[in-house]
Formats: sequence, C-alpha cells, structure tokens
Amino acid sequence: MTRIKRNGGRILEITEGEASESRANFPAVMEPPVVELYPRAGEAEVQAVIAVAYKQVFGNIHVMESERIVSAESLLRNRSISVREFVRLLAKSDLYKESFFHCTSNNRFIELNFKHLLGRAPYNHSEIIEHLDRYQSQGYDAEIDSYIDSDEYVKTFGENVVPYHRGFKSQVGQQSVAAFERMIRLFGGDASSDTSLNRTGQKRLVDPKQLLRSGRGIV
Repeated sequence: MTRIKRNGGRILEITEGEASESRANFPAVMEPPVVELYPRAGEAEVQAVIAVAYKQVFGNIHVMESERIVSAESLLRNRSISVREFVRLLAKSDLYKESFFHCTSNNRFIELNFKHLLGRAPYNHSEIIEHLDRYQSQGYDAEIDSYIDSDEYVKTFGENVVPYHRGFKSQVGQQSVAAFERMIRLFGGDASSDTSLNRTGQKRLVDPKQLLRSGRGIV
C-alpha cells in the first residue's frame, strides 16, 4: 500500500520507493502513456493514435469494427481535424451515449466524463453538481464541450495529445488525501473496462461519503 506523506490533509509527496511499491497495483494510473499526433506522422502512427483514443475515451471497452466512428477517423487521417476534435466526436457519438449515458445514472456519467476526457476523477462534489447543472440546463453536447473546451484540457493536452489517466501526477501535491483515494477507486487497471465493471447498469464508483455534500441527493 502506498504510504502518503501528508500535512494538514494535503498530499505533499510520494517518494520513489513508495511509488514503486504501488506500481504493481495501479500501473495505468502510475505511468500513463503520452501519445501525440505529429504533423508528419505516417499511417501507422495515425492508426496508433486512433487506437489509443478509442481506448481512453471508451474506457478500455472493446469497440467492434462495425461500431467504429469511421467518419471521424477519416477526418483525423486527412488532418481535417485535430486529436482534440476527434476526441470530441467520439464522446458525442451514439456509441459513447449507449455505453455510458443511457445505461447509467447522471452522476456516474459525469464521473466517467472526467475520467475519459480529463484523465482524472472529480475533485469534489461541487464539480459534479456544476456539470449536472450544465447538462440539465444546456444538454448533452454542452456537457461534453465543457471538458474539451476547458482551460484544463487545452493546457494539459493541447490540440494533438490523446487524453491520458493523469490522476496520480495531477492530484499529488494539489488535492486532499480523500481526492487521491477517490481517484484510485475510479481508475481500474489495464484489464478492466468501464462497462465490464457492472453489466446490469453502471453504478458510481466513488462512494458518496467521499464527496462533500451540498444538500442534493446522489443517484
């Protein structure tokens, strides 16, 4: 188990020895790959970027050939869109809605949006409430756009880096120990997928007790 040095409830650092101790349990969180589409990338590199984008945005589920968003792939292959816009099209696709929206609660849907599009867990309940309000008042597309058009996304991934699971690096030194623990709960290893976890309907992975309450029910 990782031993976290803390002061006043904040994570200050995890030593290399301590990090190594937990790598076996959380490989995808500890060492996320950074995949970028370069201007002169060949077909093999483009295909690799597309594969990584599917894996990230669709939570490691198996996407069948007939389910692929071919029109979006073609636009990326022709450099008509950036990786950021490709991610946006994947997240707005019918496949994404069927996999993570129609079969789950709104709260779980938002948790997964954070994971798939920003590479981290929600820091607190206020973030979930903000996105719930946006979805209810502005709709599905506005909810997806709010992640991809955010300063956080642009600063972290830019136009051509595929989002990756960065919770470990981003939350150490920035968020509370509870936030770090929420990230560990939300992120599984490479062998798990975000649909295989619960085939009868998605359930929230972050315990409501771990989130700050603001008077609203959690479904």
